Amino acid sequence: MLGFAFCGSFCTHARAMRELRNLLEDGYEIQPIVSECVWETNTRFGNARVFIEALEGLCGRPVIHTITEAEPLGPRDPLEALVIAPCTGNTLAKLANGITDTAVCMAAKAHLRCDRPLILALASNDALSANLQNIATLLSRKSVYFVPMEQDDPEKKPHSLVADFTLLRPTLSAAREGRQFRRLFL
Repeated sequence: MLGFAFCGSFCTHARAMRELRNLLEDGYEIQPIVSECVWETNTRFGNARVFIEALEGLCGRPVIHTITEAEPLGPRDPLEALVIAPCTGNTLAKLANGITDTAVCMAAKAHLRCDRPLILALASNDALSANLQNIATLLSRKSVYFVPMEQDDPEKKPHSLVADFTLLRPTLSAAREGRQFRRLFL
């Protein structure tokens, strides 16, 4: 079973959801996980309840949304791999610095205890500034892999990076073989 976690980059949720559907079509069973922000925040991109219900309907299981629910995703309830898509700069920083104050961060911490692949599809407006050192930290960490990314608007948002969500599946395949899918930056 794969874990698939959503963080609060709401403008990328539709792209991430499309890739979750592709993984389901590939035959994966998926345990959905959301940050507390995703669980409770309605935005111009959609209603939180509607989003959660869609996730549960697609995956056929309840969404994990608390630290307590996420903690067993290590040795007790192991996942084959964990995808965080989108992974916000906030979550990236917490993962790089060992902070586990959200359901998504706890799921990642619990999962990494078993040295299984963690795949990050970054969506961050400060990736090339405040979060650049966190990308470097996680690139050097065992079992952490990035979906290839690019600047989404170099003129208006010069520090922003966003994953090419269509490359999630080949990144997952490479991660399951213990290697980073290349090219990392598009």
